[in-house]
Amino acid sequence: MTPPPSSPDPTPSGATVDVDLVIVGAGPTGLFATYYAGFRGHRIAVVDSLPELGGQVTAMYPEKQILDVAGFASVKGRDLVAGLVEQASTADPVYLLGRTATGLVSREDGIELSLDDGTVVRAGAMIITAGIGKFSPRPLPAGDEFLGRGMEFFVPSFAPYAGKDVVIVGGGDSAFDWAVHLEPVARSVTLVHRRDAFRAHERTVEQVRASSVRILTRAELTALRGGDGPDGHLSEVDVTDPDGVTTLPCQAVVAALGFVADLGPIQQWGLEVHKRHVVVDTTMRTNLPRVFAAGDITEYPGKVRLIAVGFGEAATAVNNATVAIDPSAKVFPGHSSEGG
Repeated sequence: MTPPPSSPDPTPSGATVDVDLVIVGAGPTGLFATYYAGFRGHRIAVVDSLPELGGQVTAMYPEKQILDVAGFASVKGRDLVAGLVEQASTADPVYLLGRTATGLVSREDGIELSLDDGTVVRAGAMIITAGIGKFSPRPLPAGDEFLGRGMEFFVPSFAPYAGKDVVIVGGGDSAFDWAVHLEPVARSVTLVHRRDAFRAHERTVEQVRASSVRILTRAELTALRGGDGPDGHLSEVDVTDPDGVTTLPCQAVVAALGFVADLGPIQQWGLEVHKRHVVVDTTMRTNLPRVFAAGDITEYPGKVRLIAVGFGEAATAVNNATVAIDPSAKVFPGHSSEGG
């Protein structure tokens, strides 16, 4: 099961969109909040700066097996997103993708959200499910000119790496996860890390050590070479360690050096923020009227940042936002199994 490709957004730039609830962030938490808001009978708009649904899962690890979602012993990232998109479609939301929320104004009967393309969303309440905010990969100093010609930051599909010599740079979870999945596909996989210690989960590190993946520590990728001109593809790399320089055949480099996260304009809205996270209470309410938050972006005592936790917070946020939108409504919606 694969999530549907992004379709052209039918809402033109500069339009005014009137809904009951606007959700900022179309990752797993935002998509589940969208479904749940539909279950509560709301008209919904969903805003995301990325052009596709699924947030970090779609952008960074669609092929990764996710093991901590209730009801699934293991589910591939793209399949989880596909299921969430299908579930959210029952709410018939207005998707405003590839647009960044820039300004927030409180009104007597709701909020007004401005987007960077001139679109204005008027809603009775808002839920922020923006994860870590906008994120951009940390650059690989030696390889900028080969971006798109053999060097990439993410691995959305394993198929293009079949039969290639792959070098992965990094020592975190993404680097080791990609090493595990590319090892049976690629001709060879070499993992390069500048330190002896790794940040990745110990179980995954041991899995890579037991495989055919070559691990080079206290090493850096210092040069990438290939054909001349803008169409010239990567063919080899230099790896430098305390013993000198080693040249390796290489047609693909994955720079898994982490990313820089930025809440962007959200930080200017007057929200209480602690270390890039939005502070909420037990109802998922922020310090601003009619503004709630859920998922990785939230902060409260005992917070655990897992997809599974975000799903529960989404339901809590939607049910409490429902009362903000309609004071005569009840927080508890009844059980979905009781619906017609």
